[in-house]
Amino acid sequence: MNLPDPALHDDAVQLRPWTEEDAPEIVRCCSDPLIPRYIPVIPAPYSLSDAEEFIERSRTPSDELNLAVAGHSGELFGAVGVAIQSDPGIAEIGYWLAPEARGRGLATRALRLLSAWTLRETEIARLQLQTGVENLASQAVATRAGFTREAVLRAYMDNRGARHDSVMFSLIPGEA
Repeated sequence: MNLPDPALHDDAVQLRPWTEEDAPEIVRCCSDPLIPRYIPVIPAPYSLSDAEEFIERSRTPSDELNLAVAGHSGELFGAVGVAIQSDPGIAEIGYWLAPEARGRGLATRALRLLSAWTLRETEIARLQLQTGVENLASQAVATRAGFTREAVLRAYMDNRGARHDSVMFSLIPGEA
């Protein structure tokens, strides 16, 4: 996926490409126990080399787009990303925020920006999002961003060898 042009932003956040300078901050944020708890693909513990590999992957053209969620003065709030699934009409979107950035509506803003762009600029027929059943904050973000809660998928997510239930949300063109 190509970078949005023009870049996505609103009055509180901008979604920008990752830079090498972000690596230490990514390590700090991803070392928060809640992030790997709810996002199985995040290594735990999280190292500087993990961050550097993530940044490099984010620059390599693929069916995935990963962006930093930042303030207009440059501070890193978190991440938002979208990936086309094996069915090219379906994409999955996800996000995380630094602990100090939570509870301020920043994830909802970032999710709205990238969701609207994805549905407008790609041929995606379904944008989906999943959260752990106990992750009520993430479920609230999805709902505020306009996603529809569909179902609880039993034992759907493998997180470090343990199966967990997951709540599936979706957004389709015309709803964003």
